[in-house]
Amino acid sequence: MHFKQRTVAGLINCSGVGIHSGKKVNLTIKPAPINHGIKFKRIDLPDSPSISAHFTMVVDTSLATVIGYNGFIVSTIEHLMATFAGLSIDNALVEIDGYEMPIMDGSAEVFTSSIMAAGIKEQAGQRCFFVVKEPIELKENGKFVGIYPESSFKITCDIDYDHPLVKKQSYTIELCEEVFEHEICRARTFGFLHEYEEMKSFGLARGCSLDNVVVIDKENILNKDGLRYKDEFVRHKLLDCIGDFALLGMPVLGHIKVSKSGHFFNHAFLKKFFAQKESWETSIIQDVVEMPK
Repeated sequence: MHFKQRTVAGLINCSGVGIHSGKKVNLTIKPAPINHGIKFKRIDLPDSPSISAHFTMVVDTSLATVIGYNGFIVSTIEHLMATFAGLSIDNALVEIDGYEMPIMDGSAEVFTSSIMAAGIKEQAGQRCFFVVKEPIELKENGKFVGIYPESSFKITCDIDYDHPLVKKQSYTIELCEEVFEHEICRARTFGFLHEYEEMKSFGLARGCSLDNVVVIDKENILNKDGLRYKDEFVRHKLLDCIGDFALLGMPVLGHIKVSKSGHFFNHAFLKKFFAQKESWETSIIQDVVEMPK
């Protein structure tokens, strides 16, 4: 666990297409000073407006996590946000020349490897954590998100799909760089063929291909190389959760348990978490804390 704030050590450049827009986009990740947080800057727009990556800025969660302010948006930020959280990066400026983040290969691997290659710089400022003191839970229509006291940041993700190749899957991690890099970041977005065809009919998924999505029909995985992990589906859902919960704006000491959730329900939980202020405190942690039993 890192107790000092961190930023990227140099410039990182990535290019790709937006999975829904199909438009090519370029982004540059730049170092940022302490207490800057993660911000996105739309350099294609007049005056290059910027926006903080915070749940209060979320304007849409129907197909991806979208932040917006004063008439502009940045869409599909969850994979890069998961990368920042997974690598314990607190401060960075992301410059982008379009409204949708590039999907790359459907995972966070390119972002992760690019940042690791550029290096990560420890800064003088202390990290401030949300320390969970008592459970917070949200349940609705079979979906569930809860958070519980813990001396580290853990996530347990459960999924349950009525499909023979997916079925029920569960995965738990204690988040750190090594775990994120080797167990989570390579897990790709997945979808069902009938959903893809329906989205295409509505002019969506224009950038979607077998190069950036694991596509499943009634019985088979259509990608010729198959899965990267036998449980890649739940690992990717966990990746999305990391990205969504990163929008709290500070790291968390707690155990998040998620079942059958998605971007919309994750966002609803963040609002409940922030409203239930008696259940957590913010603290600068000097060393690993022992939570009350």
